[in-house]
Amino acid sequence: MNGPHDMGGMHGFGRVEPEANEPVFHADWEKTVIAASGAIRSRNLVNIDEFRHAIERMPPAEYLNTPYYGRWLSALERSLVEKGVLTAQELSDRLALLQEQPEYQAPQGPIPSLAEQPVPQPSAARARAAYERPGPEPRFSVGDKVRARNIHPTGHTRLPRYARGKRGTINQVRGIYVFPDSHAHGLGEQPQPLYTVQFEGRELWGDSTEAREAVHIDLWESYLELDFEGIGA
Repeated sequence: MNGPHDMGGMHGFGRVEPEANEPVFHADWEKTVIAASGAIRSRNLVNIDEFRHAIERMPPAEYLNTPYYGRWLSALERSLVEKGVLTAQELSDRLALLQEQPEYQAPQGPIPSLAEQPVPQPSAARARAAYERPGPEPRFSVGDKVRARNIHPTGHTRLPRYARGKRGTINQVRGIYVFPDSHAHGLGEQPQPLYTVQFEGRELWGDSTEAREAVHIDLWESYLELDFEGIGA
């Protein structure tokens, strides 16, 4: 979907100002949000693509004025209500309670010891194993000239708006992975080949690009078509 989250290449948002010695978390509530988000995903209440789409559906003004983990909190609330785990009224009641009693602590259930908890795999290996699947042979090969389709889906997609209709070159063939556009909407995994596509800066940004600039984007096969003009170039 075309929303405020898809702002690559847009003007008017000011410079990116890195924070010197930025901590991983700025407040304890951020730790709670990331833990809760991981908990609902590990229990298969929501998958990663559903969660991303929940963030994308924030009202634009709210999205742009909310910090990073605030967006996660909004997606967490939206997901739990849509899955029937909580109701909007329960969330409203708890918010009112915390406003009246900021020090309120909800009762804690038993917490398993570390010995009872599974040892996680390294994050990169875990992510790859979680989403890689058997599937069709890749249509494209390294070096093929392709064009990103100029599509504007109403649901979740990993094809950024600034790359649509642009010409690039297959840089790597990644394998077969779960297709996020279907996975986010309960339509199944529909795995398909994933590629890293290199786009030259001038193709994306025109004459305003920096010299020798290139952008690499991981894109699923259905986002791409052969660029016959590029083949003959």
